[in-house]
Order: sequence, then C-alpha cells, then structure tokens
Amino acid sequence: MSDFQDFLTRRCAHVALGEFKPGKFEEARSLYEEATSTYADGFEGAYLLREPGTDQGISIILWDSVEQMDANQHTDTHDAILRKMAPLFSQQPETRYYEVVCHIEPGQTPNPMPPVMAIH
Repeated sequence: MSDFQDFLTRRCAHVALGEFKPGKFEEARSLYEEATSTYADGFEGAYLLREPGTDQGISIILWDSVEQMDANQHTDTHDAILRKMAPLFSQQPETRYYEVVCHIEPGQTPNPMPPVMAIH
C-alpha cells in the first residue's frame, strides 16, 4: 500500500494556525463552535487553542479518515459558516493535515503507530 493510501485509512488531524483581527476572537470562537457542530460521521473531536493575551489561535480537528474529513468540511452549511469567519482573520490562516501516529489516554500505555509522512 502506498504511503498516501495508508494515510487515507488512518486517523487524521486538520490543523490551522491563524490570527484574528483585534477583538474578533470570541466571534470567531462562536462560528468555530457552529461549524464543528455540523460534523457527523468520522468526527473525533476539536480543540481551539488561544495564545493568552493575543488573538492568535490554533485549531485541531480530529477525524477517523481523510474521506470523512472531506465529506464533513465541504458542505454548503460548513462553507457558509467559513465565509462568515473569513473576514475575521487578519490574514489567511495556515492549514495542514497530519496523520495521528500516537494517541494516549490518561492511564493508558502509549501505543505508537509506525512512522509516516505528514500531508501538507
């Protein structure tokens, strides 16, 4: 199986790094919560992180597979929410896709997966 085909069958993370215009983080947070509430099959969870005292943040959205991520993130409803969010950014956010290679729950022994490439 090719590295890319192997990536398609593993959990993945959509990661975005961005900065909002001054005072717009809370409005963006509300839209982020609205967008993630539309996700269904394959959605594993989402984190919105904020650097204290700034309008800079990181979004991490976890998925069962690339196909499920694409299916959920390319709907009319989701696109409409992102159009509302776009003017809140001070510049276009940087986005990347990663394969989840290790997931550790509290009290569990780590169970790493074989090393793989990151998808940009």
